[in-house]
Amino acid sequence: MSNSYPLLSHINDPSDLRKLKQEELPAVCNELRNFIIDVVSSNPGHFGASLGVVELTVALHYAFNTPYDKIIWDVGHQAYGHKILTGRRDKFHTNRKYRGISGFPKMTESEYDAFGTGHSSTSISAALGIAVASRQKGEERQVVAVIGDGAMTAGLAFEGLNNAGIAKSNLLVILNDNNIAIDENVGALKEYLLDITTSRTYNKLKDQIWHILGKISKKGPNARSFAAQLEAGLKSTILDR
Repeated sequence: MSNSYPLLSHINDPSDLRKLKQEELPAVCNELRNFIIDVVSSNPGHFGASLGVVELTVALHYAFNTPYDKIIWDVGHQAYGHKILTGRRDKFHTNRKYRGISGFPKMTESEYDAFGTGHSSTSISAALGIAVASRQKGEERQVVAVIGDGAMTAGLAFEGLNNAGIAKSNLLVILNDNNIAIDENVGALKEYLLDITTSRTYNKLKDQIWHILGKISKKGPNARSFAAQLEAGLKSTILDR
């Protein structure tokens, strides 16, 4: 393994990752992605979401002091790279097999698995609970919820966001939007927002704001770029892709 994965073969936990130079991290990402593909190609696994968050996985474990800082993956099958970097590399071939490692984060399997997420939408509420408890205990702990692959469409995710908005806690929510939907989004919320975004009043106001942001962008940060990214993120989460 050391020949095929010269960096990854020496990462037994995130502390090893954090010893590397930032310039080496792209190579780690390439090795991690190839390792996942190599193993899952001959063993069962749902690896698409995990391939999409390879860079994010490496960045989070490099930037934060895990396992003291907590990362919750949602959907749970985004966590393959996380498992490999947190001491389960040599067991990854047993993923989803009898007596092997779980295909999802499992608290009894590793101290790095902060919550037993499956499929899906529990991460924000769980992370908020951990963050609030840490604050009450006087702990300077960062709690991160990585939510994506359709998990933002469930009611529990919106409930978590609603509560997180008023809780003064050290919580970071990362939306991993892969811009993919198997089926057309449905529901009253989708229809309501679609009606708004296609109305004449909304689009007239949008044009006026866009004009103002253009003037602001000439004098400072690109406000138009930020607004466009925010709009795209909201639309792709709730409306048709």
